[in-house]
Order: sequence, then C-alpha cells, then structure tokens
Amino acid sequence: FFIAPLPFIETHIDALNMEIQAQLPGRKLTITQQIWLNMCLTGILLTNTVNWKAFERAGLGEYKAKAISWMFRYSKLLWDNLLKVSLSLVLRRLGVMEGTLVIDDTDHQRSKRTKRIWGTHKIFDKKTGGYFNGQSIVFLLLVTPKITIPVGFRFYRPDPARAEWEKEDARLKKAGIGKSQRPAEPLFNPKYPNKSQQALDLIREFRQQHSQITVKAVLADGLFASQEFMDEASDLCNNVQIISKLKKNQKILSRGREWTLTDYFDNHQAVTKQIVVRGGEKVELLVNSARLYVCAHGKKRFVIAMKFPNEKEYRFVVATELSWRTEDIIQIFTLRWLVEVFFEDWKLYEGWGQMAKQWDEDGSTRSLILSLLLDHALLLHPEQLARLENNLPMCTVGSLRQ
Repeated sequence: FFIAPLPFIETHIDALNMEIQAQLPGRKLTITQQIWLNMCLTGILLTNTVNWKAFERAGLGEYKAKAISWMFRYSKLLWDNLLKVSLSLVLRRLGVMEGTLVIDDTDHQRSKRTKRIWGTHKIFDKKTGGYFNGQSIVFLLLVTPKITIPVGFRFYRPDPARAEWEKEDARLKKAGIGKSQRPAEPLFNPKYPNKSQQALDLIREFRQQHSQITVKAVLADGLFASQEFMDEASDLCNNVQIISKLKKNQKILSRGREWTLTDYFDNHQAVTKQIVVRGGEKVELLVNSARLYVCAHGKKRFVIAMKFPNEKEYRFVVATELSWRTEDIIQIFTLRWLVEVFFEDWKLYEGWGQMAKQWDEDGSTRSLILSLLLDHALLLHPEQLARLENNLPMCTVGSLRQ
C-alpha cells in the first residue's frame, strides 16, 4: 500500500520535467500531471499492473480510479515526447556515449475475444505450434557494456486485406491452380507497415534524436534478415555492422556451386572458440565462418555457423561488414541473449505484461509508455547508480522491486 509516491520516482519525474523544459521551450508538466505520473509509476511498481482499480486499492482510496482514468484519457500530457525525453535524461545521467542497437519483436497473449484491445490478431505460438489472439510489439533497445535501455516501440498490425489474400492464395495453390489464375497480390497499404519498416522507422528516429551516440552495430532477429532491411539499416547508421540470422535452407554460392547453409557448413570443420558475455561469464562455442555470396541478398555477406557443444544444429549468423573478425561478430551477437532477459524482466515485473487492459490505440500505447518510463526510473535508482560507479553488475527489475 502507499499514500505517497516513492522518492526515486519523484526525483525522476522532477528531472523529466526539467528535461522537457530544456528540450521543448514553453512546454512543461503541470503540477497535477507530475502528481499523476508519480502515482502511476509507484502504482505499477507496487501492484505489478497498469490497472486503475488496483491503484485505488493500493493507494487506500487516496486516488480514485475514475480520476486516474480521466487523466489518462483526456489530460494534455506530452505523450509523444515523454519516452523520448526520458531516454535523453537516462543517457546523459548514465554517461552513455556508445552502444549497440538491437531490434526484436515480442508477443503478448490476450483473451480469445478482444473487441476493444488495440492491434490484437492471430499469432503463431512457437511453444505449442498453434495460434493465439494477442498483440505484437517491435522494440528497439540500446545495449551497452553495463545496461540495456528500451528506446522505442511500435505495435505491429497485419494488413487484413493481405492476410485474406494470403489465406485464399494458399488454398488455391494447394488445389493446383496456377499463379496466373490466382488473385493478384494486393498493393502495399501504408496504414499497415511490416515489422522491418517499423524497425527502420525506430532506428531513423533514434539517429535523428540522439546523433551524439555512437552506434557500434545493429543486431536484429532473423525476421529482419532481408537484403533491403540490412542495407538500409546500415545506411541509417553510417555504414556500421548489421548482424542478423539466416535460415538453414538459405542458398549461397561458393566456387560456382549453389549450396544450402546446412550442406555447406556440414562439409567444413568447425573449431572451438571461447567468448566472454556481459557479466564476465565464459562460454564455449563450435564455430565456422566464411564470406559467401548469399543468393537472396545478391551480394557477399559474412556468414558464421555456430552452436553450443551439446546442440545438434547450427544457427547461422549473417553480417554486412566483411572486414570484421569472426570473434567480434560473435561477441556482438551474444547481446541478443540480453534482450531476452530484458523482455522477461519487463513482462514479469513492470505491469504491462501482467495486466494492462486499457481500450483502443491510446490505451495500449500510453499504458506501455508508462511501463517503460518506470524502467527508465529504475535505471536511475540510487542503488543502480552506486553499483555503476563501483563497476558492479546492475540489479534486475525483479531484485529492485523486491
């Protein structure tokens, strides 16, 4: 229970207000807005929900659910700038000058019928092989040697017209109907950008707003391994290294012969390499690499086959910059695991992944902004700052919350 906001949250909101005034002259948070944000972030941390009734109960009736909801819906908060300004504050306070940008997507399951939850659609469940109704979010994170910072997000929504066309096209194809007799592919609808386009928008925004940050590399999930995405992401970040994953059946050319990645690397001997992941832990991997012409990309890429000694199949890492060493690419690729840690921490302890049922686009977007604002506030918690100064590992959200 609480009747006043936590001190470190008040400190963060005060600093956020000053940052807004510095970056956006003439704009600021009103006293009421500051009180409301303090209450919301404290409520999220203590109840592990983004739920107004839970806040009312935890606040012993000091804050009424209807009043909280009204502020959420109708107050003229700078919603479009809150997360951006908070990020600037975090970067400056922590002295971050460089890092690796990581793109990944995550899904959040909802109930089977969701008339008012925005962006819900049918999503493939990797665990069961079935499908569920849920929301899909594309995240951009900045990973440094010490911390992982959420930078921005986009809700992904599939184009209904394209989804219907794909379903019908698959049915007709299975029935043996030729391509010329099947309906033509629908034109791109800008209202429904795909995940690669959303990821590029996030990178572009970050580069425009934080040009002082040196981006060492961009790391993306295998979903973003297209030639178009990798080349454009490289251009946006001054031709830095772009790293992703390829499928095992990806076609490559070597000495005039076409191979799948699996066949090619099965015919070449792997070597054992030891790498150090963030935190100092040493990990052994079986590794093989080559600079190969990737057919789908129409150019040479640096391709690495890697697996743990107890694994049966390789995972295939692809990189745009051919001058890097194999060890350096693998070292960057290990940051991918830290993003999974962030997702798990965020979903378990920062409210949105536990209970956030606000209606419509504003409801989903604004409640997620509040959750990530709490993450920024926790990064500047006195305990975190003390550990950073003493070169100690940062605390997880779960341990700080406890």
